[in-house]
Amino acid sequence: MKWINEKLEKMVKRYKTNDPYVIAENKNIYVLKHNLHPEILGYYKYERRNKFIVLNSNYEESEQKFVCAHELGHCVFHPNFHTPFLRKNTFFSIERIECEANYFATHLLLYNEKLEDYETTFDLLHINGIPEEMERFL
Repeated sequence: MKWINEKLEKMVKRYKTNDPYVIAENKNIYVLKHNLHPEILGYYKYERRNKFIVLNSNYEESEQKFVCAHELGHCVFHPNFHTPFLRKNTFFSIERIECEANYFATHLLLYNEKLEDYETTFDLLHINGIPEEMERFL
């Protein structure tokens, strides 16, 4: 997924951050937090040339940050599509757009992190608020 890495690199350099909230704000993407059904982590919606990331406010901030990064991936790579609700089982999805968004989110949040600075891969993921299912994207 070299093309995703190239896009991610340009984005981080342009906005001088890997924080998905800051990037979304700079890209004029509205990030909203709502009390959603417990199975729903969040979703991306495109409506009348407006982009929205909706996060489930019932989850921990670290989980919301990963979901924000995931949905930001949809905004960047699939901008005119409504993406289905992100559910925990979506982490295991082999569907192309979900894999791209998961890959993007994982690499965005791990930007400048080095595996050798951590004892295990799971430490790297856990400390950075990334679900362990994302290990396959490292």
